[in-house]
Amino acid sequence: MRVAIIFNHPYDQSFCSAILKSVQKGLEKANHEIDLFHLDRDGFNPVMTAADLKAFRDHKPIDRKVIEYKERLEKADHLIFIFPIWWELMPAMTKGFIDKVIFPGIAYTYTNGGYSMAPRLKKVKSVTIITTMNTPKVLYRLLFGNAIKKALITGTFWKMGYKKTKWISLNRVKAVSENKRKNWLERLENRFAQLN
Repeated sequence: MRVAIIFNHPYDQSFCSAILKSVQKGLEKANHEIDLFHLDRDGFNPVMTAADLKAFRDHKPIDRKVIEYKERLEKADHLIFIFPIWWELMPAMTKGFIDKVIFPGIAYTYTNGGYSMAPRLKKVKSVTIITTMNTPKVLYRLLFGNAIKKALITGTFWKMGYKKTKWISLNRVKAVSENKRKNWLERLENRFAQLN
């Protein structure tokens, strides 16, 4: 299986970077092919320009990095997003990836006169989103409205027709023990060693 990992964190010593390593180790154990989209190292520009909006309207991306990402996504069987939650949402590069790459003509097409959507990445069977945050899970859900679920899982992937989507939320990262963090990493490695 070919797995595309969309990763966004600028700091190599972050817990997100440790998650990335564990996920990669698990996938390697299962002999999956990994295609890493490291948005920070790739120098991905998340800003949607007027020219990008015209390209959105025309369903023809013009950003060279977006076109490269499109070609790579078309070969993927599974997508994994790894990013921190900052101020209850994803960082700018992840949001820009959604805006500029999860795009009509790339990830979906409009159907029924524009009232619904259908997926275009035909090989993609499932999506996993892995996030870190310091907010307790119950507060994130009840007080802050579960923004990632609403915006990314329901408002993006479900709406486009990618129904098999899983969100792994690791909460209170700075407050939990080192043993708890190690346990999370081991569980992620084991989980992705069993991905099929």
